[in-house]
Amino acid sequence: MRISARADYAVRAALQLAAAEDKGPLKAEAIAEVQGISHKFLEGILGDMRKGGLVQSQRGGNGGYWLARPADAISVAEVIRCVEGPLVSVRGERPPDLAYTGPAESLLPLWIALRASVREVLGVSLAEVASAQLPEAITALAADPEAWTNP
Repeated sequence: MRISARADYAVRAALQLAAAEDKGPLKAEAIAEVQGISHKFLEGILGDMRKGGLVQSQRGGNGGYWLARPADAISVAEVIRCVEGPLVSVRGERPPDLAYTGPAESLLPLWIALRASVREVLGVSLAEVASAQLPEAITALAADPEAWTNP
């Protein structure tokens, strides 16, 4: 699985908003500066997140962006889906829409299992990530020395 810059930036912006949840709106410029993201690129991402119902915005001196729901009610997966579409697809199709025959027949459950695994990992909430309170299953996977090595 490849996480695009757009998806990475969206999650990082959402985490900034989660961390400032009780402090009022954040300006896109401030998020861009803290996270080292191009302001113009971030504006487009935040616009998509607004259209997707994940953030709200207000113009003006006291304006900015804030999460549309509490950070513990928004998953990392939702943020990625909002800016990139489905988490796992094969040739642009979702696994349940695929059909295989012969020796490739068992690919379908493999792709579905992959999709379920990705959903499980990326199902963590913004609040969990922002507070560094990742579920034990996630920290165990990340602690595996083989996690970042290529076989």
